[in-house]
Amino acid sequence: MKRNRKIMLLGIVIFMLVVAGCGNNSTNQAEGNDSIQEEVTLKVATLIPPMTEVLELVKPQLKEDGINLEIVVLSDNVQPNNALANKEVDANFFQHVPYMEEYNKSNGTELVEVQPIYNAIYGAYSKTYKNIEDVPEGATISIANDPTNIGRSLVMLEKHGLIKLKEGVGIQATQADIIENEKNFKFEEVDLLMLARTLDDVDLVLMTPAYAKPLGLTPKKDALITEDGDSDFVITLVARKDNADSEPIKKLAERMASSEVKQFFKDNYGEIAVPAFE
Repeated sequence: MKRNRKIMLLGIVIFMLVVAGCGNNSTNQAEGNDSIQEEVTLKVATLIPPMTEVLELVKPQLKEDGINLEIVVLSDNVQPNNALANKEVDANFFQHVPYMEEYNKSNGTELVEVQPIYNAIYGAYSKTYKNIEDVPEGATISIANDPTNIGRSLVMLEKHGLIKLKEGVGIQATQADIIENEKNFKFEEVDLLMLARTLDDVDLVLMTPAYAKPLGLTPKKDALITEDGDSDFVITLVARKDNADSEPIKKLAERMASSEVKQFFKDNYGEIAVPAFE
């Protein structure tokens, strides 16, 4: 009897130890799971500064959020949208909404605006002339060759009285919509990334400050004319319809529209790039 009782007591003790051990193990696993935060990689396609610089600025901040930001720098203004539409990247940061909408229309895609970041003031620059009145009859003007930036350029020229467009065409304007051109300006449509290189060869180049700045030119100091301040062409973070509401994209948008980014623009780009967020 005593022997059986000892065996029984020993069995109870062992059982209690096992149960306690399992309980502790479960607790440890639960605590461990709570502390595990799997890092997510987010690929964003872009082109040139200040776009690349903004992404570099927020990269370490996103690391704290468990997001590894992979910045994919591409060589023309078509690849970032192709890469996004084909799910090779998760977002892009290089374009304004009218350009995105034109791409969607032409390709049957569903790219969407996520967060406006900054307004890049469009300007007209010349290596030969200091005032727009000095640009002679028959002058050659370089403009970007994509549909929205063709319209953007022509509208800016119209607002300054240099040409007149068909009523109502707005940013959809093409050269065929010019109904008055008193000085007989000639227009050369050039790839966006090549605009700055034409400055030596033409009388006037219309471009954003991102392409003017490497030449030492700024809208306020050097442009013969500029857009007004309420431009619709804000450089914007863009994603796809199927991922725009995902947490990593939301966190990216939040970091890019931060006080740190606003201060970065103020310190480094002044009136060249004006933040488009509060």
